[in-house]
This record gives sequence, structure tokens and C-alpha cells, in this order.
Amino acid sequence: MDKDVAQLVEMGATKAQARAALRQYKDLMEAAERIFEGKFDDIADDEEIHTESTKPPPHRMSTPEDDADEEAEDDDEDAFIDYDSDDDAPPLSSNMKTDSDPYAGIFFSKDRREEVIEVEEEPESVPIPGSSTPVKIMTQGQWMKGCPEGGEQSFLFSLYSRLNEGEFPCPQGCGASITRRKGDFFAIFPEFSVYTDHLQKIVRQECPRCHTQICVACGEHISSDKVYRPSAAQDDHPLFHCSDLQGVILGVGLFLIEQMFSEHDIDRTGEKENRVRNSKRRKTNTAGRTDSLDDDDDVYYGAVQGKKQKGGIGYAGDQKEDNSGQAEAHALQLEKDAKIGNLLSAVRVYLPNLHRSGGGRTSDYLVHPTALAHLRRRFNYVCSTLLRNDSLADMSERAVLYFELLEWLETISNHEALASMMAMPIMAVASVKNFTTRKSSSNSRSHIRERTIVYEGSSSPRELLEGIAIQAQAALKGLENSKPADESPEELTEEQKRMTVDAKGKAKETHVSMMSEENQKLTDFCKRILATTAGIDRSLRETKGNTFVERLHASLPKVFTSSAQNIQVEAGETEESAKKAYEEWAKLVRFEYCDLTVPNSSGQGEDQLPQYKFYFNTEARMLANSDIPKRSLAIAKELAILTTNLPVAWDSSIFLRVDETRVDIIKALITGPEGTPYYNGCYLFDIFLGPSYNQSPPSVKYMTTNGGKFRFNPNLYADGKVCLSLLGTWSGPGWVSGKSTLLQVLISIQSMILCDEPYLNEPGWASSAGTPQSMAYSANIRRMVVKTAMLGNLKNPPEPFGDIIRTHFRLKARSVSQQLDQWLTQDDGKPTLSDGGGFSSSRAEVGGSSNGLKQDIDEMKQLLAQLQSGKGV
Repeated sequence: MDKDVAQLVEMGATKAQARAALRQYKDLMEAAERIFEGKFDDIADDEEIHTESTKPPPHRMSTPEDDADEEAEDDDEDAFIDYDSDDDAPPLSSNMKTDSDPYAGIFFSKDRREEVIEVEEEPESVPIPGSSTPVKIMTQGQWMKGCPEGGEQSFLFSLYSRLNEGEFPCPQGCGASITRRKGDFFAIFPEFSVYTDHLQKIVRQECPRCHTQICVACGEHISSDKVYRPSAAQDDHPLFHCSDLQGVILGVGLFLIEQMFSEHDIDRTGEKENRVRNSKRRKTNTAGRTDSLDDDDDVYYGAVQGKKQKGGIGYAGDQKEDNSGQAEAHALQLEKDAKIGNLLSAVRVYLPNLHRSGGGRTSDYLVHPTALAHLRRRFNYVCSTLLRNDSLADMSERAVLYFELLEWLETISNHEALASMMAMPIMAVASVKNFTTRKSSSNSRSHIRERTIVYEGSSSPRELLEGIAIQAQAALKGLENSKPADESPEELTEEQKRMTVDAKGKAKETHVSMMSEENQKLTDFCKRILATTAGIDRSLRETKGNTFVERLHASLPKVFTSSAQNIQVEAGETEESAKKAYEEWAKLVRFEYCDLTVPNSSGQGEDQLPQYKFYFNTEARMLANSDIPKRSLAIAKELAILTTNLPVAWDSSIFLRVDETRVDIIKALITGPEGTPYYNGCYLFDIFLGPSYNQSPPSVKYMTTNGGKFRFNPNLYADGKVCLSLLGTWSGPGWVSGKSTLLQVLISIQSMILCDEPYLNEPGWASSAGTPQSMAYSANIRRMVVKTAMLGNLKNPPEPFGDIIRTHFRLKARSVSQQLDQWLTQDDGKPTLSDGGGFSSSRAEVGGSSNGLKQDIDEMKQLLAQLQSGKGV
């Protein structure tokens, strides 16, 4: 019972009320409902508990002019622990304050799990002066919804209860009372501007007896004397008078933002284009994990539910993609984005901001305790949804909305009371359990819905922003590296200098290569993202210290700039530990920039065009120093997608290496998916983004062919040709200019060509599933995989994937050994046919009926044992 009492106290009841309610009603939610209906208001309060549960604890924010004493610092630190730490996190001791990192005891854990009971009731409508129709009033459940923190719940409950009080005494002690109407602060108008206009009209009232001007929000009189602060605003704005006003305006404003954004998000997920994209994203998770929530009609859900379709290679037949209505949908999206952006801009005015134009207001210095609660539970929903966007191109096209989001992040991070929120894990809804809906006893027409919400920690805003920053850096690199090299300036003669002056600078114009409008737009957007990221880090350093920020950076996703860096990871003793180590390692190394040039050993000058370790070397050299703006923009967007969206998993992964000076030169390594005859093999592809990219598809060449001898698939030829409709080498839905991506090509190869029954990829054999011919074809491929994609690549790894291949097999050594034993028992003993079998040009490999598989497996196992022992290969 003590646990239930504590939970009711956290919700705002006194200890005496909680005990009385639980004695009468055994059900916790029934007891809570009756307490909030006022049934136990006559119960004598336990003075200590009452003070603790209905009044917020002391909360003081230091100002630039305040001499913050030690006690105030302790209060701030205690509050920080309450928000950020796990229940078992140690408090800050006196000796910790002298450490280089005073926040070392605070653990920002994403493993937190909180279970909260939330009550929803139908909103009441009341007449509002100046409004022709009744206006709905925000219920207490709506006001407190989405808050999993006990301390924050008490602050929210206290403010809501106090501002709904009928009367409060005149602060001058004249004996008069001032009335607060129910709709004064929590009326939900259709427009935020109407709400603030309404507040401005009613927030200041005159005492009927002593005629003092009083703020209805805080209950204090309006003083004409202002405390002098050099950076403070000197005018007196009614809506910035006190922190209570700040708390309620932010609460209502963020409620309207969340409501509008939820409707917009649901509309987007209902569109056909978005359904297809989400389906493709689920496909990229080759580990097969799709986190889903129970079906519910709540705004908590933005994901589209659906099942992964089985089979299908995506490049056979004459199907056409339906692209109708895309322009209309895009225009509608931009219109909705503009509305949300305008609302965000209007509400941002009321965020605590010491650097606002005209100087800081009172509420900027005295931040209300609910401000952080409002932002963490409502703004974080919008923030996390937008920052999880996997397309920088989409974000730049929706710049109106994203620029405003960046303004919010900067404003929040610039205030010491809110800055830590940037590093706090976002508590997101993991599951929802519905209770029965019943009628309210206080209003027979009203219904109450009780639910248990389970919240789990997820990535912080700063961590989410890092993924976008990585994309922005990649896009800028794509734009910069595609420019022609600057010519070294030559010394001008005196005559040339005079000619330049006489021409009024016209001589310079011939050397200027102007960036296109689209390229400049993307460049500005990327620079703004990076500036916001740097600003947040700067604010965290000022408020939390360098060591704190260094610990934060250590946990952020990264992209390495050199493949020479070898990350050491250990598999551990179990398969589970090996899987975890593999996936963490793969995420770190899936995308890297590296040097793909052939060292210049001819002794010729540096001006000679470099050669590349690359199938398309000739084509690449022909485009050296080219300046094709549309191509540069397409490559920039492509790199942004690839840096953070390559699928990596124990079952199958895609690794990419991009030349650090020529981002159009790319090499890809795909590991074969589980359940296929390609499993755990390593397959290399050379990729070139040609002069018309992405008006036309990239050039792709398959390189793991055993010197041009093995045809691993009906769609992977021995000469390296890749048959795929996206590449224009097969019939079916093809490349869509401006829409299709290299990522789609890579995933199509991974999931549709490297499939479980490759025999069926040949159109004439599409109906031969499970036949002896198909089984023999797969057995033949397994022999080629062991010889070339495993043993051959491990003994002589292709550049620049040596470390990737060795680590791949080292971490999976136990699993691969078991796989090889199984393949040996499944082998049919037939000779290996170089073209996969079943074609007219079939040729047997040397080895006779023994086919050499056992010898290859034995040698492969020896190399795996060497890798496990640390001896290397």
C-alpha cells in the first residue's frame, strides 16, 4: 500500500488523502479519480506532505547580476539529478564538486523505463468573453499527458490547480478577492495568437477595493519599480510579468504545436509515397527486427504498420511506377510545414531567452519549473520525429520547418536552465495499455479513459542532431569536392594590373564559377545545421564543463575519414556477445572516406591526373576537375543519405568506401544474407557516379568473380555485369530521375539478387521453386562462395576492405565454422560449374567429383582459427 500512497502523492494528493482513498477504493486509479474529483478535500492534511506535494520545491535560476551562493548551486544540482539520473544514481557529494567533471555521477541512461497511469477525460466547453461560441478547456489529463517524471508531474499539477482556483486574496491585504474564471488560462482557441490576445486582456485586473493592479497568474501586484539589469528589457509587457505566465503559455502553446504536428504527421504517413518509403526502410533492417506498438488511435504513433513482403526481385516484368499526384502532395506538405513553422515561431517568443531582442524579461531570468517539463514531453515529440528524418534532401526542401526547429534548439541550449535537456535521453512511449472507459461521477455526460503508459529512454536531441550533422558534413564534402581545382594565381605585370583596373574587375569574372541556386540553398542549410550543433556544444561546455561534453561526444555516432584506422573489437564467449560486438563495430565502419588512388611511382610531376584502383578509372579521370552543378547536388544528397542509412546487422551488412578527394568514386562490400547460399560471403562492387548522375543511374560493376570465371547469380555475370532494372540493365521499373538513389540499388542487390533461391532469378525458371535443379544450383553457388567470396577474399582481401573482411570473419568465426559444416553435409558432390549450372556454357572446375569443397572448408577453418587466436592471416 505504501507504494500506491507514494504514487498518489506524486500525482498531487496529500498522504492523508491517499490513505483514505485507498482504504475506501482498493483500485489505485479509482482512488486517484475520486481524489481529483474533490471527494477527499475535507481530509485533514498532513502538513509536511501537503507542503511537499502541492507546492513546488524552491527553484532559483541565477542571473548575471546575482551572486549565486553555495546553497543555490546545491539546489540546481539536486534538480538536475532528479531530471537526468536513474533512481539509483548517487547524489552529488561535496568532493564531487571539486572534480574536473562534476557531473560524472550523473548517468544519462537510455535504459530507463517508467510506467505512468494517465487519465483522459472529455474537455468541457465554457463561454469566453469576446468569443461568439463556447471554447473547450484543456483538461488536467491533457495538461499532464506525456510526463513520466514524478517531480515534473507535481509541478504541472500544482500550476494547473492553482490557476483554476475560483478566488485569491488581494496581495495588498485589503481583504478583497480577485476571481479566476475556469477558462482564463486553459482555453483552447483555434489560433495561438487569439489565445495570447485573450490572455493579455484578462491577465491584469484591478482590485475592486484598493485599486491595485494585480497579475491574475501569480497573484502579485504590478510594480512600476524594475530591478536594474544591464541586459534586461525596460518596458513592461503583461505576458512576461512572471514565471507562472511563462509556464502556462508554453504549456498551451506546445499542446497546440503537438496537436497540429500530430495531425500533419498522420497525414504524411497515410500518403502512398510515405508508405512505400517506410516499407523500404523496414526492409533494410536485415536483422528482421521491427519494433511496433499496439494499435491505438493516439498521437503517440507515427509509424505505419505492415508486413514485409516475401520474394520479388523488383526487376522483372513491365510494371510502371505510379508517380501521379506527387507534385500536388509535395505542395500540400510544404503548406502544412509552413503552418507548423509559423506556430513554432509564435510560441518560441515565450521560451526563456536572455538574449532576446530588446533585453531579457522577468520570466527569462525566473524560469518556471514546468518549462523543462513542457519541452521534454511535448517539444521532444516534434523534435525527435523531425530529426529522425533519414533524408537531408527532404529536410532542405522543407527548410521553413527545419530552420525553425534549429532556432528552437539554439534558444533552448542558450539558457542554463534548459541546456541540459539537449543531452537528456528522450522518454518515448514504448507501449500503451487501455483500461475500460467509464462515466465520470461529477459529470454524467463525461467519460474517463484510464491507461498505463510505458516510457523508455531513447536518443537525446543532441544525439539525433549528430546524425543530421554527419549528413550535412557529407553533403558539403560532396559539393566542395566536385568543384574544379582552383588555379594558382600568377603574378600580374604592371600593364595587366592597369588593364584590370580599367576594366573595373571584369577580368576576374571569367574565373568565377558561381554556385547554382539549388546548390547554394543546400550549402546554407548544411552550414546552419553545423552551426546549431556547435552552438549546443558550446552552451553545454559553459554550463556542464568540457569533460561532460567529451563524455557526450564519445557516445555519438561517427564517420571516420581514413580506412587506415582499425577498430579493435572482441567477440566475447557467446554468440549474443559476438552479435552485439559485430553490430556496434559495423555501425562505426560502414561508411568511410579513404584514398583510392594508385601511388605515383613514375616520378612524373604532381600535375598528372591520378590513377584509381577502380574498374571505372578511365571514366573517372575524364571527369577530373569537372563542374556539373546538378551532378554535384545529386552526389551531395546521395552522400548525406549513405553516411547514416547503410543497413548493418549480424545477418547482412553493406560497407562503403568513398575516395576522399573524388566522392564520385565508390566501392561497396555487401555480406551475404542469412538463409541464402551467399551467407557470410563478401561481395565487392565498384560504383561510379557518372556525368549525368542522377538524371541517369550509377555505373556498377561486380568484382568478386574469381578472375572473371564465376557467375554467382543469373543477374551477376562473370564479366561483372549487374542485371537490375534500376540500372537499366533489365526490364521493369527503372531509375527515376531525381528520386532514385544509390542506396536503393545497394539494398536491391542485397535483398533481391543475393536471395535464398537464386535459380528463380532467371525469368524462364521463375516457377521452379524447390526443384532438384534449383537445389543443385544453390549447392553449386555455395561451393563458389566458399572458394572465392570467403577463402579467396580472406587470403587476398580486395582494397580497401582488408580490415573489414578480417574483422567480419574474426567476429563470426564460430558461426561461420558451423555454417561450413552444414554446407558440407548439404553438398551434392557434383563438380563446380563456373556459370552456376543449368546454362549451355557450363564448365566444370578442376577437381573431379570431389569438387574441392572439403579442402576449401578445411583451409577456411584454419584461417578462422588463426584469426581467433590473434595471429592474423
